[in-house]
Amino acid sequence: MAKKPHERIIFPLDLPTLDTALEYVESLKESVGLFKIGLELFISAGPEAVKAVKAAAPGCGIFLDLKLHDIPATVTNALSSASVLGVEFVTVHCDDGGPLLKAAVEAAASSEGSGSGKGLGVLGVTVLTSMSAEAMVEAGIDSNRFAAPSELVLHRAAIAREAGCAGVICSPLEAREVKKANPYLLVITPGIRSADAPPDDQRRTATPYEAISAGADYIVVGRPIRNAADPVEAAALIAGEIERGLKERSPSAG
Repeated sequence: MAKKPHERIIFPLDLPTLDTALEYVESLKESVGLFKIGLELFISAGPEAVKAVKAAAPGCGIFLDLKLHDIPATVTNALSSASVLGVEFVTVHCDDGGPLLKAAVEAAASSEGSGSGKGLGVLGVTVLTSMSAEAMVEAGIDSNRFAAPSELVLHRAAIAREAGCAGVICSPLEAREVKKANPYLLVITPGIRSADAPPDDQRRTATPYEAISAGADYIVVGRPIRNAADPVEAAALIAGEIERGLKERSPSAG
């Protein structure tokens, strides 16, 4: 069944306390499709955050954005624990290549088969939206092979596909090429901003319409909703942009 426009919105609960997060959950649970629980809230409240959000918004999915990055054995154990929480997605960094991603995918599949989880999808984090070409060089990435973030994103998306990941995280600027090369991968894009938004720590950004029309399946929208005078109205406007983007999506975007 096709997703409604608002169900493609992921709202990040990047907030210091569970009580504050639950206030947003209560107000937005009819306006978004998933809630993202990242490092800030998970470190503050732990697995109880997942349980509380699921209880408050049973109709929404949970995206556990921990960006796991460790040896395969450690990530495997972490995935097994995450599956028990009943989340839809969990993120793993692509930096260490196929073996780590394959271990994560196998752990998720094994946990699902044992009945401890349901449909846990592993998402490969390709290149953070804060990363620039200059930062890549500083991080030691070979500029002769990857001259721009987009080239590294496409390389890592292919690795994630081969490892069996459900999808990848990339900036909206790479969504079209990633979807074209990997039509069956879910493409989730943070870095969503309005056209007139002031610069911030997100470098590779686009509007909701631009991201969806380029092929993104979900968009992570935090500050444009959280900082709005009326977050529910802001989410509705973004859903309208998503609907327009879906109608005008090019065939190559899927």
